[in-house]
Amino acid sequence: MTIKVHSTKSDRPKPSYGNRGIRKSWIPYSIGLALALVALLALPSPAQAQTYTENTIYSFPGGDGGIEPLFSGVVRDSEGNFYGTTYAGGPYNYGTVFKVDAAGNETVLHGFGQGHDGRTPYSGLVLDSTGHLFGTTYGGGIRDRKCRNGCGIVFEIFPNGDEKILHGFGGVKGDGSLPIGNLIRDAAGNLYGTTQMGGTYGYGTVFKIDGAGTETVLYNFGESLDGDYPAAGVIEDSAGNFYGTTSGGGANSLGTVFKLDPSGHETLLHNFAGGSDGSAPMSGLVRDPSGNLYGTTYLGGTYGVGTVFEVDANGNETILEAFGANNSGDYAESTLVRDSQGNLYGSTIQGGANASGTEGGTVFKVSSQGAFSVLYGFAGEPNGAGPDGPLMIDSSGTLYGTTASGGTTNNGTVFQLTP
Repeated sequence: MTIKVHSTKSDRPKPSYGNRGIRKSWIPYSIGLALALVALLALPSPAQAQTYTENTIYSFPGGDGGIEPLFSGVVRDSEGNFYGTTYAGGPYNYGTVFKVDAAGNETVLHGFGQGHDGRTPYSGLVLDSTGHLFGTTYGGGIRDRKCRNGCGIVFEIFPNGDEKILHGFGGVKGDGSLPIGNLIRDAAGNLYGTTQMGGTYGYGTVFKIDGAGTETVLYNFGESLDGDYPAAGVIEDSAGNFYGTTSGGGANSLGTVFKLDPSGHETLLHNFAGGSDGSAPMSGLVRDPSGNLYGTTYLGGTYGVGTVFEVDANGNETILEAFGANNSGDYAESTLVRDSQGNLYGSTIQGGANASGTEGGTVFKVSSQGAFSVLYGFAGEPNGAGPDGPLMIDSSGTLYGTTASGGTTNNGTVFQLTP
């Protein structure tokens, strides 16, 4: 293993990262209170067979090499190199953009935190055909009374590691702040995403950044019974409609699934209700050719620790799985991925047959017929634990992702799961 860092500084600041087991400072207060009250209601049940083999491609060493790839996941280029972000560590201690080659060697392409640069990236990256990477940071950039540690940025990383700040949030009245979810990029080079807070009403936005770096706020959350606090990005259909989730708000203040048309008109497709229904979705959506939307909730369901759901084009919801029984795992945060046969794959950050305390998590599959199975259970050091980010799947069915903890130094991993 080798680590190359593109920039260093001996007098970098030393911020406190807090307790790695409690990383959800961005969750709205009401949801955070609910998390504290949720009991693990599932009774012990037999472990499901693990049918995938795990290979740890890279264990983050901490320090300059990066700490905790939170919701990053990885993207991969044609040469087999993986790219993602870490929430902390790096040359300035505020996170990194990293590259891990097929042999497991890491290069830190960019260290966040210097000057008015961004800090603490939660989201992953978008890779274009020329090798440029695009993403967001949760903090840093412009500092004002709304964001004492900065309101976050949208950035571009060139193949040589140079950074260009495309937009700094919070610079004008009504702008969004504190982006968490992943970006998407269209054929014209426009970027789309969400901010968790800010906007006209203070409850988040959907935004667009064009190729020149000009931002347009497409929608402001928080009016009337609208959704609040989007914690994930959006997807777009061929007609220019966007779909996403909010972690709070809606008719029951427990989160929503929404549609935003090209004119900026929002339709709430589903209001989460708690109980046997899910609540507090932290992940985004995936859409099938028939217009059905699939996602996960962080809370709710039969056992209170989340669900996998389907919402059809008319807004009718079906719960496909309630987490918490049969070692299925607890608390799903990552957006699902769908293969060419219509199977869905995702992860939970705790639980599973191999979990030890909060160190665990699972990777699961929902077949195109709706059958649920656990593919792998994480165990912590030296294995990964807490797979937060979205999975990537290749043509052979091999899955790739990141864990926020575990690995040889408990700073997280890049992993591969082979059928």
